Amino acid sequence: STPKPSSAASDVYKRQELGHTQAKELGERMKAAGIHIDKILYSPLVRAADTAKHIAEVTGVPAEEELRLKEQNFGRYESTPRNGAEFSVAKAQFVNSYGGGESMLKLSQRIYNLLDEIREESDEKTYILVAHNGIARVVQSYFHDMTNEEYAAFGVKNCEIVRYDFPEK
Repeated sequence: STPKPSSAASDVYKRQELGHTQAKELGERMKAAGIHIDKILYSPLVRAADTAKHIAEVTGVPAEEELRLKEQNFGRYESTPRNGAEFSVAKAQFVNSYGGGESMLKLSQRIYNLLDEIREESDEKTYILVAHNGIARVVQSYFHDMTNEEYAAFGVKNCEIVRYDFPEK
């Protein structure tokens, strides 16, 4: 007899399939709405890369990996629950590098640098960024002032589009 996959493995598979479906549906919604995009920039991490590739396949928009869109490195807290008490205290310190990881300030610098580069082309090109909630927080903070609490609470749903326009130069 063939062994049955564990319940946890089955749940992971279902979430992956849902993600693929959501990405394809997002591409279809963008196409139907006539949203003009010149290029998709995406994180090298698998889920974001898969999402971007599905959108590109549906819309015909070229997609390019952008290493700076990779999620923050949480050092010794990698693969630990994000709601743990010790991690929550550490995360509130924006210069904390989490024991070998990347501080919130360094993360912000790399994303702000990317956005500054995109801004230089914003009169001619429109980009979609496919990344992670940590990156979405930084992007939001680039365009809008936020308190620490607002920053920590900000998030984007899977395959949600948030539009940002650069102010006039």
